[in-house]
Amino acid sequence: MSSSPNAENKAGLLKWLPWVLLLLVTAAFIWLFVSMKTASEAKWEPPKTTPAEQQASEPVSDSPTPIASYHNGVARASQSVVNIYTTQTMAEHPYMNDPVLRRFFEYHGAPSEEQGNTNLGSGVIVSDDGYIVTNAHVIEKADEITVAFNDGRKSRAKLIGTDPDSDLAVIKVDMTGLTPLGFREKPTLVGDVALAIGNPFGVGQTVTQGIISATGRTGLGVNKFEDFIQTDAAINPGNSGGALVDARGELIGINTAIYSRSGGSMGIGFAIPTAIVEQVMNALIKDGKVSRGWLGIEIQSQLRDPTQLESSTGVEVLNVVPKSPAAKSGLKVGDIVLTIDGVEMTDANTLIQYVARKAPNTTLHAQILRQGKNAQVKILLEERPVEEPVTVPVVIQDETLGGAQPPTLQAPEQDTPMMSEAERDRMREELLLLFERDGAPL
Repeated sequence: MSSSPNAENKAGLLKWLPWVLLLLVTAAFIWLFVSMKTASEAKWEPPKTTPAEQQASEPVSDSPTPIASYHNGVARASQSVVNIYTTQTMAEHPYMNDPVLRRFFEYHGAPSEEQGNTNLGSGVIVSDDGYIVTNAHVIEKADEITVAFNDGRKSRAKLIGTDPDSDLAVIKVDMTGLTPLGFREKPTLVGDVALAIGNPFGVGQTVTQGIISATGRTGLGVNKFEDFIQTDAAINPGNSGGALVDARGELIGINTAIYSRSGGSMGIGFAIPTAIVEQVMNALIKDGKVSRGWLGIEIQSQLRDPTQLESSTGVEVLNVVPKSPAAKSGLKVGDIVLTIDGVEMTDANTLIQYVARKAPNTTLHAQILRQGKNAQVKILLEERPVEEPVTVPVVIQDETLGGAQPPTLQAPEQDTPMMSEAERDRMREELLLLFERDGAPL
């Protein structure tokens, strides 16, 4: 009886199957050996971003098409940026009341009372009927304010109100049909194009270009209430009160301060964002002053150890003013304020800025930590009381050009002391002897 063809085929497959398996195993070992050797000899290369990640991280332009020029935006914004010149009458020298010293000063050409000190800065038109925003230090102690417009016109301006705590002021000219500068509605992002427009050193309206280096800068000691935009667009004497705009020519902030060791631009400038400008401007125009909310506490940020992985947040209450809103709400020394209205209080500056932007009679809901337990506190804000004047940042004057430099983050120099009474009497006696001899030597 003969075997079937199927049986013979199976026998053939079984005969060759071990050899096929052996060949596959050998090929696998060879491939593994070559792969390990190649991996060990290959150079390390940094990880590469996938095409999807590259597309997601591409910079967002202020225009849907690549920008070759900022001319259109600058042309629009320049119509709304003005040059401001202020004149301050110089006070009479304190020694001019003494007849002997007056004769000495008159002989040597002492300054007269009519002479004035001219200062310059910039401003931004915010309404078509003549309201202009500038820095408070630009028009500080000014007896006369002159505004020069981009089209060559000039006009006297009157002071509407000033807010030294934010270094903002509003002035007004009796003119209509002006071109106000539009405020940017979109959030300002780090890396956005920034253009600073002003009148540096009195050379005329000038534009400098940079980017937004940072936002939310606080704790610089320039103003009492700080929330600065940082930019590397050059800001120099005369730029104070000028506009910081985006590529479209929309207002981002008001240029106000620089970090400098020499008095000139070092690529670190600061501008007041439009959110604060709008709040202060509306208050000054409506009421002539800015009313801010007040808690009545002394605070400090939670101590943070950079070597610890656990991050501590919140603001510790160091003191509570008697009969203040904080005292009425039940806040106590040692409490740690964690959040207000759901906003995390990461440090003392965050709390100060948040409260300052609220109007009096606003109710705040604070979450605090007291003796390790969470608690809720409801606080009714009152109007911030008027405080005594404090030392303001140094404003360096360029004596040649009369340019008012933005406040600089550097130590103030000591003023030269006046003569003592003994020195004054001795000088008076020597002058009397000199006048008696009619200038003849001994």
